[in-house]
Amino acid sequence: MNYGQPTFGSDDHLALPGEGRSNRRWWIIGAAILAVLIVIGAYFAMSGGKKDGAATAAAGGGKTEQLPTVSVAIPGRQASARIISATGSLAARREMPIGVAGEGGMVTRVLVEPGQWVGAGQVLATVDRAVQTQTGASLAAQVNVARSDAAIAQSELDRAQALVNRGFISKADLERKAATRDAAVARVRVAQAQLAEQNARTGRLDIRAPAAGLVLTRSVEPGMVISSGSGTLFRMAKGGEMEMRAQLSEADLVGLPLGVSAQVVPVGGDTAFSGEVWQVSPVIDPQTRQGIARIALSYNPALKPGGFASATIRRGSTDLPQLPNSAIQSDTKGNFVYVVGDGNKVVRRAVKLGEVSDNGVAIAEGLAGTERVVLSAGAFLNAGQKIKPVLQKTQG
Repeated sequence: MNYGQPTFGSDDHLALPGEGRSNRRWWIIGAAILAVLIVIGAYFAMSGGKKDGAATAAAGGGKTEQLPTVSVAIPGRQASARIISATGSLAARREMPIGVAGEGGMVTRVLVEPGQWVGAGQVLATVDRAVQTQTGASLAAQVNVARSDAAIAQSELDRAQALVNRGFISKADLERKAATRDAAVARVRVAQAQLAEQNARTGRLDIRAPAAGLVLTRSVEPGMVISSGSGTLFRMAKGGEMEMRAQLSEADLVGLPLGVSAQVVPVGGDTAFSGEVWQVSPVIDPQTRQGIARIALSYNPALKPGGFASATIRRGSTDLPQLPNSAIQSDTKGNFVYVVGDGNKVVRRAVKLGEVSDNGVAIAEGLAGTERVVLSAGAFLNAGQKIKPVLQKTQG
């Protein structure tokens, strides 16, 4: 027997040394590749499932989206007083400047002070009248002379009438004596008129109040020489009545009725004085586009002519939407509210505010009253944001 010799056959495979180990290695490599392919397939399968789930969630997002719950209300329209705010100056309703009515002279006495009440015709100051007094005395003496002449002429006429019937005097002489009497009577009247004129001139030396009222200013002192060119010596408020001359825009003046009530507060004080509009200026200042509404006020020491004041004028009433303060927002663009629009999305709406009262804030412009208005949380919302509105009732 021969050992160690290979045997060959037609169908037999030639087994080389190390061939078994090589086959096992290829089996291991193949198994590793297969495992990697399985892992990759599983990864893509899982990724596809997540995408499908995300797409499904996106498709049904309306069911799972969380929207903020916001209280809204429909304000409607309520009767609201229309308030007009204005500023202006205080003045005497009827101011009376008082100066020299006569020829003037040197002031001897000043009898009143600013803030004093005086009656009609009361003497405010006196002027020296020494010359005028002597002139008046002279004219009074002339009146007496004229009266004496008239009396003599009347006596002569009476005697002539007694003699004419006896034939001692002609009718022509009688007529001459009657004319002499009439001339003497006329001279009496002339002298009386001259005396009255002088007395009137003398009386005009007194500076008198033309009507009862309150003395506002005094610009004369004893010893001053005054004349018709001296200007205003005193200023008075007739009856002590005051007024505020409120400056209003052209739009506010249109249709402003007389007699509407107003409240006036002088600057520096907190007391409101009641008055009413008694005159509306028919002229608009072309520069400022403003006019004057004059508000009549009763006398009060706190109302000082020339001072500044603010006023609120109640101009009737109108139906306006009313909202609580929490619904009003403001920024650099002005006041606004949020209303709920299509798809429950909030929409910014600019508004103009009216009167502020215990019931809330009247909306003068910007709302019809039928909108759903956000009552609160407006500061946390943005225009276009979608919300879940909850309707609430407003206080009527």
